[in-house]
Amino acid sequence: MAKTIAFHLQKGGVGKTTISGTLACQSAMDGFKTILIDVDPQGNASSWFLKDSPRYEFADVIQGKCYIKDAIVPVPTVENLFILPTFGINGSLKNYSETKLAEEPFVIQDAVTEIKKEFPHIILDLSPGLGRLERSALIASDEVITPMTPEVFSLDGLEIFIDELAKIKKNFRVNIKHKNIIINSYDERIRQHREIFRAASEGNFNIFRIPVDPVFRKSQEAQKAPQMFRQSGRGLKPKTLEAINELESIIWR
Repeated sequence: MAKTIAFHLQKGGVGKTTISGTLACQSAMDGFKTILIDVDPQGNASSWFLKDSPRYEFADVIQGKCYIKDAIVPVPTVENLFILPTFGINGSLKNYSETKLAEEPFVIQDAVTEIKKEFPHIILDLSPGLGRLERSALIASDEVITPMTPEVFSLDGLEIFIDELAKIKKNFRVNIKHKNIIINSYDERIRQHREIFRAASEGNFNIFRIPVDPVFRKSQEAQKAPQMFRQSGRGLKPKTLEAINELESIIWR
């Protein structure tokens, strides 16, 4: 059965693109046909995995300018991984979300329903904020996973997001699961990080920790999957790989 997962917190800089892209790679490497939908007008996930600009973008699909199959692009470096891209430069997703999306709140859901016929694993990378675009993407998702950094502002953002998600579920009558939280760039040696972890653990959530790992940034610069990146023979830290594999084994249940 196909499943759609969105990664979101209305705060920037928490690693949404890094985590969603890494887990999409892991899903594909585990043998599942996986698609990453770039729902961020900045198009960071698209520039990470694609060297050349494709003909169509995600905004073209939801505006009816092309068929879904015409906009889906295989990621050349990762077998089984595909992307529905967004153009960071000269893209139309931001303008569409500010003008026409209010009239079509379920347009992303309709697109995802069609995509589910071909892809068992679907991941949505959302932009910061919680406007019409992000709400429409959440409506289309079976589950939302919240990445956060080990700082007070992220913890505040989590509380706000939980409240806003409850409103979305009530107003649009959708049942979006929200049970997993990822603390990104975690360092056990730092007291504040341990305190944030304890505070996040007080809620009814599964908490995962991904350590600080420079390979994420370096792999993005090299336009490669983090799991495949090597520099001087070194790749992701063992603890990072352990966290990724643990997440992968749980989120697609």
